[in-house]
Formats: sequence, structure tokens, C-alpha cells
Amino acid sequence: MIHGHVTAWALALILFVIALFLQKGGKDKGAKIVKMILRVVYLLIIGTGLGLIFMVSQIDVWYILKMVVGLWIIGLFEIILGKSAANRKTNILWIQFVVAWILVLYLGFHKLPMSIMYPQ
Repeated sequence: MIHGHVTAWALALILFVIALFLQKGGKDKGAKIVKMILRVVYLLIIGTGLGLIFMVSQIDVWYILKMVVGLWIIGLFEIILGKSAANRKTNILWIQFVVAWILVLYLGFHKLPMSIMYPQ
């Protein structure tokens, strides 16, 4: 389940970058298709994340924080794509995105007991 979650996140990041490049290149139809696929991947991310939560015997604050930050990142994906399509400034959103991405990776790989890198 962990590998499915990480794969879904990696796929979402790749699709996000592709959608941005398509938008910047003026290929609106292609960008729209990629954004729709990206939204399906969001469902996979949320589904695998919930599956991981249900596998944990005791949920602590770190799991809740990771869920909130993960949803924040998904929201930032959508907001950045929307504002980029409208040619509006996204500098603050990119800063938030980097901070949130670092935080979610730290929580996922180093802080949570189900992590593949958690010191046993």
C-alpha cells in the first residue's frame, strides 16, 4: 500500500508538471485532458492514504498533520494550475508548495512508523 501511495504521488507530480508545460505552450486542450487525469490521480492518492491510515493501530498527531499537508498540496496543485491558466502571479503559491512538499516528505519518510525509512 505504501508503494502505491508513493507511486500515485510521483505520478501526480509528473502530471502536474506536464499540465503546466502544456498550459504555458498554449495547448489548452491537452492541458485540460492532463488536468482531468490528474484529478483521478488525486482520488488514488486520497484512497491509498486512507488505506494506510486504516492499517495503523494507533493514529497520532503526525498522521493527522501529514493528511492535512497532503490535502494542502493537492489544493496547491489546483490553485497553481488555475492561476497559471489565467496568467496571474503564483510566486507565493510556489513558496507554499516547496514548504509543504518538504514537510510531507519529512513526515512520510522520517517521522511516521509505517515509513520505509523509519528507524526501528
